[in-house]
Amino acid sequence: MPRRIVNPPELAEPIGFAHGVVADSFVYLGGQTALDQHGEIVPGGIVEQFARAFGNVLTTLRAAGGAPADLVDVTIYLTDVDDYRRHGREIGRIWRELAGTEYPAMAGIGVTRLWQPEALIEIQAVACLQST
Repeated sequence: MPRRIVNPPELAEPIGFAHGVVADSFVYLGGQTALDQHGEIVPGGIVEQFARAFGNVLTTLRAAGGAPADLVDVTIYLTDVDDYRRHGREIGRIWRELAGTEYPAMAGIGVTRLWQPEALIEIQAVACLQST
């Protein structure tokens, strides 16, 4: 089965990468920061950026034909792990609102910086489509 590139029109146009790639029954979801549709990081802190970045991941997943329950692996890159932990309850609430309570394998990794200097978080994921 050939691979299929997924770049939802609701997201900022990607330059030099794809928002998602479908290969067989897997969807590889490129790292998403809190970019709005105009290519600007949303205002606010880690909670607002998490909501937008994760929303961008799910927008791409849905455009590929998947749903949040199809997520099998999520990696979250953070410029301030302590800030993320301080807001863990709010972030958890947003996760449940957007994706429910079926949690995939996950990792949180502290990094010194992300591509956009004002980005606090980047989320990358893999999903396995239940019906292909």
